[in-house]
Amino acid sequence: MAKHNIILTKQGKTANGTIQLTGSKSECNRALIIETLSDGKVKVENMSDAADAVLLRDILQLQARGNELVLVYTHTVKDNGEIVESGPEEAIGTHVKSEINIGPAGTAMRFLTAFLPLLNKNIVLTGSERMQQRPIGILVDAMRKLGATIDYEKNDGYPPINIQPGFEQQTNIIEIKGNISSQYITALLLIAAKLPQGLELHIQGELTSKPYVEMTLAMLNQAGIRHTWTDNVISIEHQDFAETTLLVEPDWSAASYWYAIAALSDEAELFLPGLTSYSLQGDSVITEIMANFGITSVFKDGGVYLTKEAKPVVRKIFDMKECPDLAQTVIVVCAALGHEATFTGLETLKIKETDRVLALQTELAKIGVKLIEKGQVYKLDCSERNLPQRMFISTYDDHRMAMAFAPLAILIPELEVEDAEVVSKSYPAFWIDLAKVGFQSEPIA
Repeated sequence: MAKHNIILTKQGKTANGTIQLTGSKSECNRALIIETLSDGKVKVENMSDAADAVLLRDILQLQARGNELVLVYTHTVKDNGEIVESGPEEAIGTHVKSEINIGPAGTAMRFLTAFLPLLNKNIVLTGSERMQQRPIGILVDAMRKLGATIDYEKNDGYPPINIQPGFEQQTNIIEIKGNISSQYITALLLIAAKLPQGLELHIQGELTSKPYVEMTLAMLNQAGIRHTWTDNVISIEHQDFAETTLLVEPDWSAASYWYAIAALSDEAELFLPGLTSYSLQGDSVITEIMANFGITSVFKDGGVYLTKEAKPVVRKIFDMKECPDLAQTVIVVCAALGHEATFTGLETLKIKETDRVLALQTELAKIGVKLIEKGQVYKLDCSERNLPQRMFISTYDDHRMAMAFAPLAILIPELEVEDAEVVSKSYPAFWIDLAKVGFQSEPIA
């Protein structure tokens, strides 16, 4: 699909308005798996319109027929995001093989790797070219130990994977490293209650992105699934889901871009309805982070009010271990303001939609800022910072690169953003919402 660039501009350095954010992609993806596993007992409200969540919903709906989980359709994602359904397939003898192509949806890849073996069907799970470069081996190894038969179609440790029928649980004890993507851990926890022997998950070492695991367990608890967490062991017994409705909160990751806009503005008064101070989402920590940049968060009237107060930024160290999806946003704000800071907890950024560390280094160089890597510590050098009159931003097929750099239009008269549609992965209305506070986006013919 051809990429369409835009020129983003902003008249004035103020931001005032009300922005209704879509439902949290993180919460929604978890809720959709829970809903499907519950055989209709759990319902989901305030569904996210993020492309990843819509894709996962559509795939899961094709699996759920009545109270039985079945797979008789092949569905592939076209370049424009459309899901093409072909089938029901005609079985040759008694064997039916289906392929699910999830495109660039990393969460769907991980959650489905754990979920699909429970269907007792032959399924090939694949994705985009970049998805086939993102590791899945740790989760496949765990599922194999549990009793799944999964083969690699191309390269060991990477999609596409061929899931065979005949899952029979062999053990309930799984050991997994804590410093990997938390989605591997979440994928296993989501299916735990459906396993005949339950699951005893032993986490080795320090747990990265702990709030995301806590979110998963909290949502399972809302759906009637109990757990124990003692030291580094999370245990979930085989049990039934309860009848309930999971209400998906607006997306704090999306909210972070509005905090960035406020931070780069001279004046800001923004209202984000639906967000609460007791969120399950780890990215709600953006309120604390952006307080360092003069942004006050006041929770009232069923949402949060953001206001800007001029103050010097004094915080020098930011640990992003528990909120890696905020890293690009915070790093770009620091760079734009010329604030030299040190960042830790960025280990998972290199296996995201793109190598986000390299992408940040490349794009920040365009404003004379260096992101220097020393082991697992990253330092901003703003000594040669220079904001040009016009700047081109490459987005690397990464929605967060586009949205993290977009606020620079407040400081740079013309900002050309590559592949504007990339934001649909998590925040389809992003450019529309920017227009509500005075940004103009013009497509480039």
